[in-house]
Amino acid sequence: MTTEGLIEGVRSTTVRTSRLATHLLHSGPEDGVPVLFVHGNASSGRFFEETLAALPGYRGLAPDLRGFGASETKPLDATRGVADFSDDLFALVESLGLERPVHLVGWSAGGTVAMQYAIDRPEAIASLALVNPMSPYGFGGTKDAAGTPCWPDFAGSGGGTANPEFVGRLAARDRTETDPNSPRNVMNNFYFAPPFKAPPEREEILLSSVLSTATGDDNYPGDMTTSENWPGVAPGERGMNNAISPKYCDVSGFARIEPKPPVIWVRGSADAIVSDASLLDFGTLGRMEAVPGWPGEEAFPPQPMLSQTRAVLDEYAAAGGSYREEVLEGCGHTPHVERPEEFREFLIDFIDGAR
Repeated sequence: MTTEGLIEGVRSTTVRTSRLATHLLHSGPEDGVPVLFVHGNASSGRFFEETLAALPGYRGLAPDLRGFGASETKPLDATRGVADFSDDLFALVESLGLERPVHLVGWSAGGTVAMQYAIDRPEAIASLALVNPMSPYGFGGTKDAAGTPCWPDFAGSGGGTANPEFVGRLAARDRTETDPNSPRNVMNNFYFAPPFKAPPEREEILLSSVLSTATGDDNYPGDMTTSENWPGVAPGERGMNNAISPKYCDVSGFARIEPKPPVIWVRGSADAIVSDASLLDFGTLGRMEAVPGWPGEEAFPPQPMLSQTRAVLDEYAAAGGSYREEVLEGCGHTPHVERPEEFREFLIDFIDGAR
């Protein structure tokens, strides 16, 4: 992926850490208070570019995770959940010589990575902003606010749940819009809430970010196993969608970390990806009769993603922490792209208050 057309004030570099060569977008003074942005699945740091360009006085840092953007592609050990990613981020922080705690901003799956980082290194976090975060219990295959699996083998989550047509077009770097499963259409209809559409030049940059995703068993979506349980696929042990399966991904322990940095939860009310009725969740698809054989509401309901996040954050607050929730009405999965001014206002006010 190229870094052409960077917004003024945003710079690009590659940092060789102890774990991998990490591509990094950065802004602001090198002695500024660090704000570390963590992107989500099938994207890169470029989704935070507008935010980086407008951070007043802070040192903005938006790395590409392994297998995304212009960072090195390395296998992802899904049996560690998202810990490969959080360890990569800590190696970057060490390589940059950041001695003070960082303000962490995690979007989508990056929100779960940020929570894992906080579990492992709570003293290294000044604050945590969760932007349309994935559930603390991963993506798919659970059925209540406590993250109870629908099936013992976590069927309905993992590498086999990705749309094969989308994966194929992603691997082919397809930039067309003739098929509903093309990366361009998936971005415009799932990442964003229609009728929002990025300006043409920006749309091409963000599409290139999506298309930078490394595909295959070691990366996106990962390997899979078959299952006797509906919908017939269960997690493998490698790659992105297995790393975010609840079989391996459980960051509910975030509620019990010490010390407890302040938390803000910013989300769009029209998010089609992370919600209590996600259009990418097999429970929702089964209920809609889009996937045959659904065993019903009791066995496999839509994953209550928002309820799961709220339950963990409520436990966090009950244990002495604090969080606040901000909802952008009509906004989709990317408040920082769809509503950049409002998003920055929430974020900067929160970080200023946490200093």
